[in-house]
Amino acid sequence: MNILLYNPDNGVTRNFMPHLWMFLLKSLTPPGHRVFLIDANARPMSESALAAFVKDNDIELVGIGAMTRMAARAYRAADALRGAGAKVVFGGPHVTEVPDEPLGRTDEPRHADAVALGEADQTWPRIVEDAARGQLKEIYEPVDASGVEVKPDLADYPRIPWDTLDLDQFNLIPSALHPLLKKLGWWKSLHVVPLESGRGCPYGCDFCTVTGFFGDSIRFRTDESVVEELLLIKERARRDGGKIAVFFIDDNFAINVKRTKSLLRAIIAADAILPWVAQISINLLRDEELLDLISASGGRWIFIGMESIDPANLKAVNKSFNKPAEYEGILHKLADRGLYAITSFIFGMDGDTPGVASRTLDQIESWPPGLPVYGLLTPYPATPLYDRLLKEGRLTRPTHWLDFRPFRMAFTPKDITVDESEAEVRSAWARSYSRAAISRSLRKIKHRPFGERATMFGSALAFRGIFFPQVNKRDWVVLLLQHSRTIVGLVLEGLWMSLRRKPKPKLPAPVQAPPVSVELPVPPPPVENREPVLTSDER
Repeated sequence: MNILLYNPDNGVTRNFMPHLWMFLLKSLTPPGHRVFLIDANARPMSESALAAFVKDNDIELVGIGAMTRMAARAYRAADALRGAGAKVVFGGPHVTEVPDEPLGRTDEPRHADAVALGEADQTWPRIVEDAARGQLKEIYEPVDASGVEVKPDLADYPRIPWDTLDLDQFNLIPSALHPLLKKLGWWKSLHVVPLESGRGCPYGCDFCTVTGFFGDSIRFRTDESVVEELLLIKERARRDGGKIAVFFIDDNFAINVKRTKSLLRAIIAADAILPWVAQISINLLRDEELLDLISASGGRWIFIGMESIDPANLKAVNKSFNKPAEYEGILHKLADRGLYAITSFIFGMDGDTPGVASRTLDQIESWPPGLPVYGLLTPYPATPLYDRLLKEGRLTRPTHWLDFRPFRMAFTPKDITVDESEAEVRSAWARSYSRAAISRSLRKIKHRPFGERATMFGSALAFRGIFFPQVNKRDWVVLLLQHSRTIVGLVLEGLWMSLRRKPKPKLPAPVQAPPVSVELPVPPPPVENREPVLTSDER
């Protein structure tokens, strides 16, 4: 049977990194089936093109994983896929929260033949076998014989074949630059691939779906399993002459600090070091030994959900373990080690008032440079926040995901209007990613290594595109021209560093003149000058 695993376009960002679930389910598919992967964030396809793909490749089963904001796009794709003759199974957090919706048991028409609730590690093989027999059920749940939910313990984690997977669609370096980079001897590809070392989060923040989906008990892979996967990815990067960074998608990578230290020490000992990014709560980053190990093991960026600089706001959403008074000090400790933060902030909380963006950015600009991201408080179904707002009659769009509007409110805040909240988000993005702000960030780290500064600049331009998408070549040309002075300076510095690193050709040793009575020896063969491919150890 031919199977398609399809991840819909999320409607905001494009071509960042592949989604792990696709590769995980491919690895868990029973033998004898052929699996195709399409991630619309990297390979956009119209609904008619999807239907043609199904017919051309004789696809019988399609698995779709969609988060809440992707639901409407996923449903449209599913309709096209079903219309082409394939059976469609939905999985992921959204359908777990609202299983009746894709099955047509609400006002929404039917979009799926079946849904997989919760984590699908155990149910996916059953789904494939049932589909192959023509006996697909409507609902699959990871439960035991008594109906109790079973969570995978991750001890026997499947092998994901990163050494053979086609990652071309996820190359973050534009193809137009490949010839120049090859000529310079720099790496010609840059990929960010997802890897998990554990699942679950005990915090249960008011607005978050993670605890509801993965549970509050943390499950970990073995250190050996994670290290083996990192070594596989590292060998792939070496073979391809490119660069691969890892994003640990754990909801809280350091939730068990003792275990995290053990894993990082194992990574260092095995020389499985790659540039990596992870999500870590700021309260766990007080531990300086942990910070040292993060740096030594390849850590480059930490995603931190700060959410607010107002302690009352944090308490209201059950995140009072964040202490805004600690933010600046911890960020300085990170920066001292060459670690930088992707900091997330939420506007539209009940404690927010007009001017919240300006007050927040005044503090951010006093910190070490980083990559702040801004969003609006969003009530996802089945979260405590959603249930509370529904009870209070404050939801303005109860099924906002069916009419997805990026950076638009779905409820009425208490002390700030909907329009004001949306304006605060626009103001924050515009100020944080202005030409002046990016230049200021680079000046703050002018004493740091070239790789850190180049990465900060490139990442800032990429993150700017989250809110101000560079959707065509003209947009990119305009943006790059705005930063031409910085770009020229970094390129010249990079070229100079490459020339300084380039080894001088080795010459053959001089031949000693032999005695007259002895025949001249055969001249030694010329020394072969092989210039190694120059790679950077900076992300």
